[in-house]
Amino acid sequence: MIAYRRLLIGIVLFVFSQVAISYSLVAGEQPNVLLILTDDQGYGDLALHGNDKIDTPVLDRLAKQSTRFERFMVCPLCSMTRATLLTGRYNLRTGCASVTRGVESVRPEEVMIPEVLQTAGYVSGCFGKWHIGEYYPSHPRGQGFDDFFGMPQGHWDNYFDPVLEKNGKMVATKGFITDVLTDAAMQFISENQKRPFFCYLPYNAPHTPMQIADRYYDKYKARGLDNKPAAIYGLVENIDENVGRLLKHLDQLGIADNTIVIFLSDNGAEGPQGSRFNAGMRGMKGTVHEGGVRVPMFVRWPGKIEAGKVIPQLAGHIDLLPTIAQLCEVDLQKAKTKPLDGRSLVPLLFGHEEQWPKDRMIFTRNPGWKSLVGALGQPITESVKQPFPGSVRTERWRCVNEGNVWELFDMHSDPGESKNVASQHPQVVARLSNAYMKWFKDVTTVPITRPIIQVGYPEWPEVKLTVPEAYFTGNIRWYNRWGFAHDWLTDWTDTEETIWWEADVVKAGRFEVSLKYACYDDAVGTKLRVTAEGDSLEAVIKKSHEPKPMQRPSRISKKRFVQTFATVKLGEITLSSGRTRVTIQAVQKRAKKFAMSIR
Repeated sequence: MIAYRRLLIGIVLFVFSQVAISYSLVAGEQPNVLLILTDDQGYGDLALHGNDKIDTPVLDRLAKQSTRFERFMVCPLCSMTRATLLTGRYNLRTGCASVTRGVESVRPEEVMIPEVLQTAGYVSGCFGKWHIGEYYPSHPRGQGFDDFFGMPQGHWDNYFDPVLEKNGKMVATKGFITDVLTDAAMQFISENQKRPFFCYLPYNAPHTPMQIADRYYDKYKARGLDNKPAAIYGLVENIDENVGRLLKHLDQLGIADNTIVIFLSDNGAEGPQGSRFNAGMRGMKGTVHEGGVRVPMFVRWPGKIEAGKVIPQLAGHIDLLPTIAQLCEVDLQKAKTKPLDGRSLVPLLFGHEEQWPKDRMIFTRNPGWKSLVGALGQPITESVKQPFPGSVRTERWRCVNEGNVWELFDMHSDPGESKNVASQHPQVVARLSNAYMKWFKDVTTVPITRPIIQVGYPEWPEVKLTVPEAYFTGNIRWYNRWGFAHDWLTDWTDTEETIWWEADVVKAGRFEVSLKYACYDDAVGTKLRVTAEGDSLEAVIKKSHEPKPMQRPSRISKKRFVQTFATVKLGEITLSSGRTRVTIQAVQKRAKKFAMSIR
């Protein structure tokens, strides 16, 4: 009997630096860390920050029990913040430049927080949205997490009874997605309460789709809100309740006093300027202005970190890894991290502001994502290499270039960035813009390219070749236009057209190839050929599968379609070690015109 691993091809056939610590730990008692990251929750999506339309009693209380950072900066988009937060290095250093086409992935040689803590005996779990590499070893299980449950991709289409990944296998769940993820995190905490743990809980809410139970949605509609903010505030309130469950769980287990709880969001609020409360800041998610990158950030450690303290100094996502390492007394040299951009926040947390730099700079760049998908299946676009839009923030200034000219805003006198004062302060503009360009050159020393999919790891025997990572020719297109997770390719009508993935086979072997598909009767009988370096297989589609694409449920009218697929085993193929191209094409069609889409 031949032992083989699995190679799944998603095919759809369809017509359409550190300072001394000023506290001491009890011998042998290492603190646990619970890091909660929300998705698209802006600074203004908290009652604490002046929003009188939303109810967030737990998060407001957590803020008051914590030391909170008033000017905490992240990236304008989700994957870039996640890459920076977990590595302590600007995302462009890590290979992560945007949110799709593979350039959201962090290079596997980067050292992340769980790998740092692993050197001190910590067990780590990730529960939620990863979005910085779905292929092993960039997957959470390849980056130091002992347990993963959630979505390695960046988007999810169904928040009710979702099918999620658990350590490489898809599992059905019951309940609302934020509740389900919280349940998993609580179970992890219970199972590891006797040893130091790092629990990373990156919720995918309140990101779209706008799916939320009626009791939340109706409450905010009754307050006179439009559909979108009503749904978002409902999603945030559900998060608030789940954070309450987590904190209560720590209390019940008797480990709250020895657990550092960190809460923040990954970028500014999603939506157009003025669509919901944003504390008077300019810009929203996707912009390099204050409203796109300033988020809430709280750190609670009862009896160790002062409650109710507000820190005005500039800090950011680059600082979390060195901060957590120092609070947990972990030697970064032993952890063999790459050179960090961040610095430990311990001086600020423990009242040593004199050790903090007076004129620190934090840099932001956003290439957007539409430019990346504009080239469809091509390897990469020049936008990754462009320095703008970008900005540099100091304690006083925000210097911004959205692609044409540098603007300057005095954040002390004009926190809403309403008046460009570049002409009054040309020396400041010159200093900050030069610093930005020097920074951009430095963080892009290693060119950013789409990563090669690695196949054949014994630790990860099943690899799914998904369409966001595919290359293709001709008139083929994504059904939902942008090719995010769960999309599929359509309008494949010519036997001359091909779809392929670039792969690196780390260990040669024989693989079973499966196909996810849907097709009408007239496509039955189409012969497909799958080829890789040195081998190929052919198989005929024998059975139709004709579901009609359905609009994804949402509280808003934005159209996004979902689809269901059948799975068929095509056969086996031998993959030799090294670089190869896995290609699929139709070599014989039953009908005069066939149509294929691939997922």
